Amino acid sequence: MRLQNRLNQYQRLYNKTGLVPQAITVSALAAIFCCSERHTRTLLALFQQAGWIRWSSQAGRGKRAEIACLKTPESLRESYLQKLLDEGEHSAALQLSQLDSQHLNTLLAPHLGGQWQEDAPTLRIPYYRAMQTLDPQTLTGRAEQHIAHTLHAGLTRFVTGESAPQPDLAHHWQISHEGKVWQFFLRSHLYWHNGEPLLTRQICQLFETFRQSPRSRHSLDNVEAISQPHALCLQFQLQKPDYWFAHRLADLSCLLFHPHAPTVGAGPFKLAHFAPERVRLEQHPYYHLQRPYLSAIEYWITPHLFDSEIKNKVSCQHPVRITLGEKNQMALVRPVKRSTSLGFCYLAINLRKNALSPAQAQKIVALIRHSGLLDNLPIDHSLVKRSREMLPGWPLPVASTEALETHDGVQLPKKLSLLFHPPIELELVAGALKTLLADEGCELETHYHPGRLWNDAAQLTAVDLMLGDRLIGEAPVATLENWLRQDPLWHAILSDDALDQQNQRLLSIQQHPSESLREEKLRAHFYQLMEHGSITPLFNYQYQVSAPPGVNGVQLTAWGWFDFCRAWLPPPVSQPD
Repeated sequence: MRLQNRLNQYQRLYNKTGLVPQAITVSALAAIFCCSERHTRTLLALFQQAGWIRWSSQAGRGKRAEIACLKTPESLRESYLQKLLDEGEHSAALQLSQLDSQHLNTLLAPHLGGQWQEDAPTLRIPYYRAMQTLDPQTLTGRAEQHIAHTLHAGLTRFVTGESAPQPDLAHHWQISHEGKVWQFFLRSHLYWHNGEPLLTRQICQLFETFRQSPRSRHSLDNVEAISQPHALCLQFQLQKPDYWFAHRLADLSCLLFHPHAPTVGAGPFKLAHFAPERVRLEQHPYYHLQRPYLSAIEYWITPHLFDSEIKNKVSCQHPVRITLGEKNQMALVRPVKRSTSLGFCYLAINLRKNALSPAQAQKIVALIRHSGLLDNLPIDHSLVKRSREMLPGWPLPVASTEALETHDGVQLPKKLSLLFHPPIELELVAGALKTLLADEGCELETHYHPGRLWNDAAQLTAVDLMLGDRLIGEAPVATLENWLRQDPLWHAILSDDALDQQNQRLLSIQQHPSESLREEKLRAHFYQLMEHGSITPLFNYQYQVSAPPGVNGVQLTAWGWFDFCRAWLPPPVSQPD
């Protein structure tokens, strides 16, 4: 960046001379700038033209001339940074910045939240970490999954607040042969973000690829054949009836992307810029459904905002808390949406390893629930809520005092191992559980897995306990059914007989056309898993979005983000002539 290089050169000069006029030769200045005398004269001319220095030269080689710096490097950086921000050159501004975090926050804050830029509504969101590459086949972060559903379309999709899948690229679908043949009738004139037509044969090829993909094959392992009966129809022939199939096609693992570019999709927003310091989404001009009001959405990757004392006013204190707004609006910011996550952090117990019996597993669960462990964690309890049910209407097994007394005579093993992954709350649970089990004469060895998903069953077979986080989307029942199919957790913790029984039960459940009957049978299966101690929900997050009055249409999704397609900003107030 040329401007940054010039500012660095000016910094060297200022470090040598300060604001006091100095008599100096061009050769001495060349040594300061680490360049030739010819280039030094060019720099001096540029600095003088810009008003940074006063320079009076004298004819003759080796003659001393007077030079005076007129501005401090900090003031120059700040003024150019402000100019770049005002012009919308955010990436250049963040690269230029060498200010301390609090000073930088003061400049950045007015540019966050809702803004109109070149007559287009733009929403800017400060974010605390770098983003993963937005390939739906590889990403794991909650924010990235939300963005993927914004960038990419599927044959079906989930709409905020609706548990049933809705048409997306498919205008509608038909089911025949008692749930074994599904025909999806595509909308005409579909386009990728790059302007190329989205063709039916491309979708066929993508689904054939998905059938071999580790991320997607579990959703499609019942598919026997994929065909194209006519130009705008895609047909799936299933081995067994599956009335979850439209739900599966709306899942992250079945989002469709351009065959040669995984970040190019057909969703309401396209990826316009992706860099470590900024991610920008812009409206897809050829979107096939109702286009959003917002023209662009930007994530400013600004971890320094979260390290300063004003972080509570500029952005979220925690990934489940999002705050939108300009600095001068912060006094007006109020929570506009709150919800309890359907997803939950959980404890899983490995009964396949045989280091723990069902009775011992049940004792560990009873100890957690009666010890107050979750209530006494050193966390902000407005962020989490102790789980009382797996899903609304799906109660946990009764945890009575008598049940705990039943396990008094059950001795735990002398040593157990535990594996946990993010979020940070699970590390605190692991530490508290270590203390709790030590009181029972059991040493707990804890290990950290940095990924947000388990890699494979082999990673889990060697440990006895696991702490994980289960995200749940708009269709909670279908998500839990999919969890049993996709997560390597179950292959690691269930015995072969229990795994076979689960697979047969899932096969039976999927063949019921009645959604309420499918839910009833799946609820009974999870209740049995909880009774045995295999899985126990621990706590749910309390999602919250806060915004000043100018940001409207904020609606929380099941992911804890807000629906980008529904948010809107009022136009700027015109000043009277």
